[in-house]
Amino acid sequence: MKQKLIFILLFLIFTINPIFSQTESGYNPHIVFDPSFDLQPSTGYRSGSGAPGPDYWLNKADYKISVVLDDKKNTITGNVEINYINNSPDDLSYVWLQLDQNRFNQNSRGAFTPSYQKNAAKFIGGFKISSVKIKSNGNIYDADYIITDTRMQIRLPNIIKSRGGILNIYISYSYNIPPKGIGRSGFMESKNGNIYEIAQWYPRMAVYDELKGWNNLPFLGTGEFYLDYGNFDYKITVPWYMIVAGSGELLNAEDVLTKNEIERLNRAKQSDSTIFIIDSIEIAQIKTRPVKTGNLTWHFSMENSRDVSWSASKAFIWDAAKINLPSKKKCLAMSVYPIESAGKNAWGRSTEYLKRSVEIYSENWYEYPYPVAVNSAGPVGGMEYPGIIFCHWSVKSQILWRITTHEIGHNWFPMIVGSNERENAWMDEGFNTFINIYAADEFNHGEYAPKRDNEYAPKGGNPAQEIIPLLTNPEVPPIISYADAIPNKYVHPVEYYKTALGLVMLRENILGHERFDYAFKTYINRWAFKHPSSHDFFRTMNDASGDNLNWFWKEWFYKNWTLDQSIDDVKYIDGDTLKGAVITIINNDKMVMPVTLMIKESNGKNKRVNLPVEIWEESGTYKFKYNSTVMIDSIIIDPDKNLPDINRDNNIWTSKK
Repeated sequence: MKQKLIFILLFLIFTINPIFSQTESGYNPHIVFDPSFDLQPSTGYRSGSGAPGPDYWLNKADYKISVVLDDKKNTITGNVEINYINNSPDDLSYVWLQLDQNRFNQNSRGAFTPSYQKNAAKFIGGFKISSVKIKSNGNIYDADYIITDTRMQIRLPNIIKSRGGILNIYISYSYNIPPKGIGRSGFMESKNGNIYEIAQWYPRMAVYDELKGWNNLPFLGTGEFYLDYGNFDYKITVPWYMIVAGSGELLNAEDVLTKNEIERLNRAKQSDSTIFIIDSIEIAQIKTRPVKTGNLTWHFSMENSRDVSWSASKAFIWDAAKINLPSKKKCLAMSVYPIESAGKNAWGRSTEYLKRSVEIYSENWYEYPYPVAVNSAGPVGGMEYPGIIFCHWSVKSQILWRITTHEIGHNWFPMIVGSNERENAWMDEGFNTFINIYAADEFNHGEYAPKRDNEYAPKGGNPAQEIIPLLTNPEVPPIISYADAIPNKYVHPVEYYKTALGLVMLRENILGHERFDYAFKTYINRWAFKHPSSHDFFRTMNDASGDNLNWFWKEWFYKNWTLDQSIDDVKYIDGDTLKGAVITIINNDKMVMPVTLMIKESNGKNKRVNLPVEIWEESGTYKFKYNSTVMIDSIIIDPDKNLPDINRDNNIWTSKK
């Protein structure tokens, strides 16, 4: 009995002590290094490596759109024909479409969200659907449809067969254009006429995928879009005096431009310097238009895109320059803006900013796939669409650079890499903010570098320190949250700032440039013009970098944990400085990171010690021998302050202590 009691006591000593140690430090390695994390099985559609599987499929939606802009009533009226191809393995008995303008219905769900209630205009709008027809099995039917908020369901008389079945949808509609750029598009007055920036301007197919079937989260305003890819043929009819800038290629320049403007455009296609197509003296002059009355129809085409948008005004200055792509393909950067935005310190540099941003992202990550990139000045503060971006007319200098490079950066995330913005906004906002950081370093030898986010975080000059108030605030949701579930005041800090900082730490402190860049480009190439999930990103980064980073994905993206590394003790072996020292460090909080120590010896030498994250797999305390032959004056953990350590007082040990 006595031996049994001794055995029980020894068992308790050796099993409870580590638990006490973990409780005291707030750290449990079995929670961080959880082997059950991300055990979602691979399928024929998505592999365990994060790549699309051999059976991966995408449905396709091609659009033919024709609309008329009435600049007296501020309305859009038109028709859309959708050719929908069901490449899925499922027969479909109904389809869903997005009606994003319905957010402006008085009783829409979005009308009750805090972001819309702050809208002083209280604009009431929404689609007015006058006709919906479908063509199925060669026959045309009046569609059986129901509209729920920002969504339309069409119930089909015949199924769309799997693996290639086709449905044609014909919709006639109109809507009132929102004023002042609310809702990501709209119109404003300027000295020389109204400026229109038009988006979410036609009924669009919702995405059907193998992860969730139909993706039907309503458009509430914060969560953006999730769309299939297809080809667009669209026509915009406007009064004769207006200029239209749109996504894709202008097909009928000879009908809507003068010979002089066509010649200037051709010169711009060969010029690295900005060329005016319409300059400030020519604004709204009759000579800039090929006709003097009636309407003109502008015809555009865009291939393999998830959306198209456009802007129109008689107030536009228009300039352009050549974009140099790695493959030598032709591409054009263009800007349209009113006289109020002109100036060498303002929109006069817009095309320069746009051109260089596209070149940097093409060189570093993936080549820009579209023939034109447009920057439009108008009422929208900053919004992105394939091939065209909207930036506020009043911004200039550094702010114009930042908005321009950010909005055009969205053509990589989520236009090329087609993630679900309504569900995982961080996969476009955060990834884009990340590539913006390095673009700022590169543009014009760092003219506007470094990219700072001080307006969203406490000022201190160090991003890893500025994030700490976010990490320690219990109200802040984790990155992995529905876009519309993040309170507005935390949208930028969480989706943009925290995500981007996480990728910076991976690149600079965990993987290094070479391994990170290879893995990140692997992700882009795997999922270009496809629909990745968050698991596909995490698994690709793990697989292509060669590291199991699940500990990092969990603590940074799924949780809002904090980091506190400290130096606990330094002891010389047998009290003899010639025999070296045993250094004890502690991970005091839930988050872990690799450890960098700067050790200053009494002989004046400074030495760095880099320890991998695996030192924390067993416990929150780690001891290692440092082969010193002299006394140690001081030791600093994270000497460059690259990590968001919440308590830097315990990062320093000195011999005086």
